[in-house]
Amino acid sequence: VQLQAFGGGLAQAGGSLRLSCVASRGIFSVAVMGWYRQAPGKQRELVAWISSGGVIKYSESVKGRFTISRDNAKNAVLLQMNSLKPEDTAVYYCNGDLGSRQYWGQGTLVTVSS
Repeated sequence: VQLQAFGGGLAQAGGSLRLSCVASRGIFSVAVMGWYRQAPGKQRELVAWISSGGVIKYSESVKGRFTISRDNAKNAVLLQMNSLKPEDTAVYYCNGDLGSRQYWGQGTLVTVSS
């Protein structure tokens, strides 16, 4: 398994959840690591990504509420999700982008109740 995601679950609106994704060292050390999500009936969309050098990009919909970070000791990328909204409900996917190739973790479901 190249990427393995953990976390997710059920939260109330306004609550918090944390996702983590552990990658193989060969991927993590060079890849842009990111999180994407896919809500029912919608296309997969970017949530946030972080480069190996620490450059970060957030989608406008999560900016100010979600925080992405890298734990280099654990080859993991973390997504702290605060102030959750029902529209954050989706399957969240971890991604490792090497440019020439992308890796995807299994999805983890996040459900936010109103």
